[in-house]
Amino acid sequence: MKPPSRPLAIATRRSPLALVQAHDVQARLAAQCGLTRDEAEAFFPILGLVSTGDRIQDRTLIEAGGKGLFTKEIDEAQLDGRAAFAVHSMKDVPTVLPDGLVLGALLEREDPRDMLIARGGETRLADLPEGVTIGTASLRRQAQLLHKRPDLKVVPLRGNVDTRLGKLAEGEIYATFLARAGLNRLGRDEARREPLDPSDMLPACAQGAVGVTIRPDDDEAAAHLVGLHHNATEIAITAERAFLAELDGSCRTPIAAHVNKVSMDFIGEVLTPDGKQCWRRQIRFDMTTATSDSARRAGEALGRAVRDAAGDGLAAALVTA
Repeated sequence: MKPPSRPLAIATRRSPLALVQAHDVQARLAAQCGLTRDEAEAFFPILGLVSTGDRIQDRTLIEAGGKGLFTKEIDEAQLDGRAAFAVHSMKDVPTVLPDGLVLGALLEREDPRDMLIARGGETRLADLPEGVTIGTASLRRQAQLLHKRPDLKVVPLRGNVDTRLGKLAEGEIYATFLARAGLNRLGRDEARREPLDPSDMLPACAQGAVGVTIRPDDDEAAAHLVGLHHNATEIAITAERAFLAELDGSCRTPIAAHVNKVSMDFIGEVLTPDGKQCWRRQIRFDMTTATSDSARRAGEALGRAVRDAAGDGLAAALVTA
């Protein structure tokens, strides 16, 4: 493939993990064009931005306004023409993209499972000492933890991987949770530990997947993404995000879903924030024969099944800011 006729900037958050993901996309784009590292920066420059979600560290995302706070500045950079691409962790992307932006490619998904990082070395929820304090900013993880271990205390914990592990090392908390995908991408030794089984902590919808958005009228940018797209990841992410959309999910609702590409089980759940109630359903979903349309229908069907199971109780799972 020929290099682009103009620089195609890549917008991203400035967090360490976001920059690693953006540089990975940059390297893939450059490799398709046979570019050197220096040429890669010239043709596909990285535009690092500080998102509102990154600036706000003294409140939970619910209090601050929702997961869209991680994409707002990046979306604006694309819409005003400063960037052709934007690289996102798909679990942070709202189910409805802003007008003028579309998902151009999904990279092959990393391991979506969560990991328990504890001072005592425990890797399972059942092994945590009674009554210890766990730090997390994720309403989903809070609800799932309290569903399994109501004896534990949960406190808000914002920040990047180093910040959260620093709080752990300083003794402010006994344990926290991190996504294995992020630890793998950062090359952290913690990624080698045993991840949590999805039966204990079902991952967030689209966790472990990286997406690249573009403007729908930018044909040149779209052409350069073709070689980066991973079809099997698209099927799984389409199903999980359709499940999320069916339940009107956001960071205000403890919702989780995961398509197991080995067993083809598609599991989804919604919980009350205190973990006292959990509605989980499972269907068979054959990824090998699925299309984007059938994946979307499967996600919607699973969402309806969970909604029907929860009935009037679903309202209790919705949290207002």
